[in-house]
Amino acid sequence: MKNRYSVGFPNFSWICKKPERLVSFGFGSGLIRPGSGTWGTVFAWLLWYIIPWHLMSNYAIFSIVLLGFIYGCIACKRVDNELGAHDHVGIVWDEIVSFNIVLLVVPNVFHVQFISFMIFRFFDTVKPYPINKIDKEVSSGIGIMMDDLIAAFYTIALVAFVYKF
Repeated sequence: MKNRYSVGFPNFSWICKKPERLVSFGFGSGLIRPGSGTWGTVFAWLLWYIIPWHLMSNYAIFSIVLLGFIYGCIACKRVDNELGAHDHVGIVWDEIVSFNIVLLVVPNVFHVQFISFMIFRFFDTVKPYPINKIDKEVSSGIGIMMDDLIAAFYTIALVAFVYKF
């Protein structure tokens, strides 16, 4: 497989032809450059305000997140195979699912969410251990989703430490 940055970007028409493409590319947010991952995370934050999480039971929230993760593993792997590059830079479903997990845990206060956004983007970009190991060594859809999930856990831990929640 090629490097995630060496494969060209598809267009919006291409991603709309299959549901797994549309989801993997964050409904088009992954096509925005530069910084597709950042734009995918911004899209996740917008979804946070659109989806009525506060009206759902914990069971419903857990089910949605779990299904999003499982479908992401399948969809991202399929799109990965089509593009011929592991974790193409435009695939942002992993950021969307993982950052929504962050938002579900951190206090629902704008400045805390903004700081969480910045910390999440830092961990997702810098990829400290074991994120870097998973990113390099786990080539399946699970690997695509898992590195961002760990970045989300790191973010939650750091924000919890700072804000004592």
